[in-house]
Amino acid sequence: MKRIILFLLLALAVPGFAQTAPAPHQHSSLLRAKDAAFHSVSLDRDMKYRILLPRGYEATSARFPVLYLLHGLYGNYQNWDTLTDLERYTENLPLIIVMPDAGDSWYTNSASDPKDKFEDYISKDLIAEIDGKYRTIRARQSRAVAGLSMGGYAAIKLALKYPDQFIVAGSLSGALDAGRDLDARVAQFRDQLLRVFGSRETQTRKDNDVFRLVEDLDPARLPYLYLACGEQDDTFLPVNREFVGKLSARKIAYEYHETAGAHAWDYWDRSLRVMLPVLAEKLGMK
Repeated sequence: MKRIILFLLLALAVPGFAQTAPAPHQHSSLLRAKDAAFHSVSLDRDMKYRILLPRGYEATSARFPVLYLLHGLYGNYQNWDTLTDLERYTENLPLIIVMPDAGDSWYTNSASDPKDKFEDYISKDLIAEIDGKYRTIRARQSRAVAGLSMGGYAAIKLALKYPDQFIVAGSLSGALDAGRDLDARVAQFRDQLLRVFGSRETQTRKDNDVFRLVEDLDPARLPYLYLACGEQDDTFLPVNREFVGKLSARKIAYEYHETAGAHAWDYWDRSLRVMLPVLAEKLGMK
């Protein structure tokens, strides 16, 4: 019993474990969601995703914009749907939402394992899968990407590296220094970050450091960036503020929100509800 209590206390104290905590709005009815899998050429393996279709999708021949919603470290493709009120928040939105599985990959082509091309899996294979199987609007102005923590970092990175694919990107509590020095700051993440990004001066780090990426890009070509972080998120609030300062200096279009909350699902649920209308507007839905 003492070991169980100790583990629970540690889980609550460590930022990464907060992502698997029960959500305040956890639900069991998957009203519009279904799970699917496809073979990723980049990974040479089958990968799962959950897709949330608009209400009335089957009764129409219309095409819809798409939001790719990315999970965090230690998470999975079901988290957004089961640990937030995503279905209720999007009940009246004519929007397809895709939630892919990516393990603890940081959505990055691994520096240590050539088989783990997780950036290619998202940017090439997954988008082709969704555009090929569902009635999407296959254009930049109808495609968004967003995520939390690891997924928030990935959403910003993908928006910067593939500006012709997305019109808007959203990051909640983004681990934005993943490609820079997060491994030195947070010991819990170090081993996996080193596996993915390699040692300090690897090309993989340079290619996936969002602070470096914004230095060399034309602000006029970039998607609109939405960022938010909780005021009690001691791990990632400073780096979010630093990154926003960089965006401001480069005159890149963005908005940034700080509200009460920690690195936990109750914050992400509240923030998702605020972010969705902004993404919908940028997708031309309002």
